[in-house]
Amino acid sequence: MPYINLKLVGKLSKEQKEKIAREFSETLLRVAGKPKDSLYLVIDEVSGENWAKGDKFFGLS
Repeated sequence: MPYINLKLVGKLSKEQKEKIAREFSETLLRVAGKPKDSLYLVIDEVSGENWAKGDKFFGLS
């Protein structure tokens, strides 16, 4: 059972999320032979002000 947790800055539309899910599931089927319905995908849309690298906050948008 593949599990993917995608974190990104900002918001996506429902259509964008559906396309991402299709692309991930098609790739896992093609590369790893995993059935599409076995994929669990969680998309975390994070505010840019919560992103940092080391001790530097970026305030991404």
